[in-house]
Amino acid sequence: MSEQRNKVRSLKGKLKINAVLKLETGLHIGGASDFAPIGAVDSPFIRDPYTKQPIIPGSSLKGKIRTLLARSLSDTPWLNGIEDDKDEVKVLFGTAGDGKNGAVASRLQFTDIRLTKESLDRLRLMDLDTFIGEVKFENKIDRISARATPRQIERVPAGAEFAFSVTYNVEVMDEAADDIRLLADGLKLLQMDYLGGSGSRGYGRVSFRDFAVEVFSLNEASRQALADMQPELENILKG
Repeated sequence: MSEQRNKVRSLKGKLKINAVLKLETGLHIGGASDFAPIGAVDSPFIRDPYTKQPIIPGSSLKGKIRTLLARSLSDTPWLNGIEDDKDEVKVLFGTAGDGKNGAVASRLQFTDIRLTKESLDRLRLMDLDTFIGEVKFENKIDRISARATPRQIERVPAGAEFAFSVTYNVEVMDEAADDIRLLADGLKLLQMDYLGGSGSRGYGRVSFRDFAVEVFSLNEASRQALADMQPELENILKG
């Protein structure tokens, strides 16, 4: 792959992968809190600045899935630097250039994901602590002095559902199935791990369902080839 690093491949088409991401446990991905009045939660979750609804940033999804794959594919006892990821990971998620090598463009484009309309309607009817949020009270206990430090953490409640979406650039037709298979492995790892903070305390367990693949290409032959491949790709994702 190193010989091709400074070349940009042609685009055969695009695949848009849609699914429903469900929170099995409360999720906390921290947001900024420039002003914290008395009684406010100590650690709010990130919200869309316009709607004030919770979002899951695309950067959180991309970073977590990539790290889980890199750890799983590592040949050493320690996680390597991002520049030493396996080629199949670099091609899928991209890598920045350095003094010796050019950048590798990501074949995946993640996006911030938002609540489905149905989930938003359900949550609006619930008696919650904040707008579409719950507040979990926790205590940090010093094991020597037994001194307690209370804190309040805002979470998106378990059961909330988000409209997951990621777009894949088809650069090499023969590599598309293997790339989607690697993405599917990353999503399976994520479902056995956690998203956001405090995962070791049970936060951020997620599941996926209702995978669907949309096909688009300006080339008729490529569009037909991708359409023929579509059922196989959906089966890969559904696992």
